[in-house]
Amino acid sequence: MTQPLPSAPDPCQEHGLHRDLRTILNRRQALMLAAASGGTALLSSCGLGGPPSNPQPDILGMSADGVECVAHPEETQGPYPADGSNRAHGELANVLDDIGIVREDIRSGLTSGSLTVEGTALELTLSLIDVRGACVPLVGHAVYLWHCDAAGKYSLYDLKNETFLRGVGVADHAGQIRFKTIVPGCYDGRFPHIHFEVYPSLDKATDYTNRILTSQIAVPAKLCRRVYGANPAYVGSLKNLKRSPLEDDNVFADNTPKQLAAQTMKYRTTDAGVAGSVVIGVATRAA
Repeated sequence: MTQPLPSAPDPCQEHGLHRDLRTILNRRQALMLAAASGGTALLSSCGLGGPPSNPQPDILGMSADGVECVAHPEETQGPYPADGSNRAHGELANVLDDIGIVREDIRSGLTSGSLTVEGTALELTLSLIDVRGACVPLVGHAVYLWHCDAAGKYSLYDLKNETFLRGVGVADHAGQIRFKTIVPGCYDGRFPHIHFEVYPSLDKATDYTNRILTSQIAVPAKLCRRVYGANPAYVGSLKNLKRSPLEDDNVFADNTPKQLAAQTMKYRTTDAGVAGSVVIGVATRAA
């Protein structure tokens, strides 16, 4: 699961910047920290600044039957990816080469007897499409997906010995990947979201440098209010959601209306919980 990291310390870890900036600092404190740390570049590299200042223009495609598709914008992977790109508790965190990481049900950890998270069940279907290729399905591509638990905690980082809510799936003949998970909680400073990385194949999905898209999915506020208010596992999430609206989010706030619509999960309630779906438009081709 983990191995020693020989490289230099991660400044995000050194300064304790594990959450979005607005969860721990006001604007004046942020400027003081930036000055003490050698500039605002540190805050930016940790994904902790305010709303992004360089919005990405729409990249659109058109299917053979005239239906428009939208590329998901590149977003920060955040400080908890566990894809081999940063540390957790002094060690390199990488689940991509762990046995069992390719799985549909990500509600439990990767080892026998590991914790199964509480929360409202979410059956999530991702549909990968090629925006630059007439919006056709991307067959055989892989997605690594991760998110926080009902309490807003991330496995391996907040909970050192857990590996839940992380998994890799491979797109079928229709470009679809399915995950069984839970509706993520809301921690202070971020709108509820799900992280993912797209890889050109399963073989390539063992090294984060092979990813062709890193982005995030927004979980609709209406759904979150309903889930958080009904399920006691989401303690604190309803209050955090009120303080972290979508329009102020430091990842989603500057996206175009079309991008945000594409990034926002569609859903319906079921007897078992929630069925969600997202069409992920990929505009970057692997070399």
